[in-house]
Amino acid sequence: MLGRSQFLGGALLILLATLPGASNADTLDRIKERGSVQCGVNRSGQGLSTVNAAGEWVGFFVDFCRAVAAATLKSASAVEFVELNQRTRFDATRDGAVDLFSANTTWTLTRDASMGLQFAATLYYDGQGFIAPTSLATKKLKDLKQATVCVTGNTTTENNLAEYIKVNRLDFKITTLTSNDSAVSAFLSRRCDLYTTDRLALAGLRAAGTSKPDDYVVFSEIISKEPLGPIVRSDDAAWFTIVKWVAFAMIAAEEKGVASTNLAHMRNSSDPEIRRLLGVDPGLGKALGLDEAWAARLIEQPRRCAEALGRANFRPAEAVGVTRGRCAFRRAPSDRGYTACSRGADIAGKVTESRILVAAKG
Repeated sequence: MLGRSQFLGGALLILLATLPGASNADTLDRIKERGSVQCGVNRSGQGLSTVNAAGEWVGFFVDFCRAVAAATLKSASAVEFVELNQRTRFDATRDGAVDLFSANTTWTLTRDASMGLQFAATLYYDGQGFIAPTSLATKKLKDLKQATVCVTGNTTTENNLAEYIKVNRLDFKITTLTSNDSAVSAFLSRRCDLYTTDRLALAGLRAAGTSKPDDYVVFSEIISKEPLGPIVRSDDAAWFTIVKWVAFAMIAAEEKGVASTNLAHMRNSSDPEIRRLLGVDPGLGKALGLDEAWAARLIEQPRRCAEALGRANFRPAEAVGVTRGRCAFRRAPSDRGYTACSRGADIAGKVTESRILVAAKG
């Protein structure tokens, strides 16, 4: 019977080392030549992806772009952010205008199988919800006899809404907008009774996007499952692998309690998994075509990239009663270790447990 650390020290290292194209990653070569990661982003909302008062891109999905830059270019600031919208995001990624797209984009079978794209991981597992002004005086969607709903076009959100209305025979009128910002503006100006998108974005909107949060309510109904994560082109297996393992390393760092404040201490840890994660015991970096400190930089950089999966970007949501939910760490019933967002990964048909640190005993 293989122990957990034995499995990770042997089979996992072999798996990484034999992945195709690890030493000839065209995307990685271009990134190194350019000196920056070109990361597609959009304005998903407070805590997710937005531009602050200083003109800087900030948020959970933005921090993932910085994590990729830290791993590949040794600097979390070596990122060029390219703002994309719902209509341009997939073409720009597939055509190589950006190296990856990181936003609240839902992993679906159609997108995964027929668009020349690959979802690297599930970073957050959300669900579609609705927000309304409290003046609407209702606590349940189905209690509304009539309503107008604002939604962003060219999204799974739009499709989910149409299906929900049809299945439940609701007298709702859909107002489709071209961007998240325009949909939010239309809702706040009362062009619509309701606004629908992922619940984390709704919570951020209520907490930080309105002057009086108590004037708005996020309904308890969740009408979809939304595994959200970064996407890359499907024609570069080595680059896909790097982006995927950046996500896994971020999850692993939080699971093991490795943070920017204790990194020096953790380098002296006797835990073999932490030692591999930080490159003290070498091997994983070489398998990816990176140096051995690639994962440590996700933690020590000023942006504290690994901690992006922690609570900093979720505070606006938690302030209005939305927690990390399925994306909180938990111990599986079989005592296989902690997982993050594993249910979202299962829905998407992939496994996104942090396999640097999580393995079945057997």
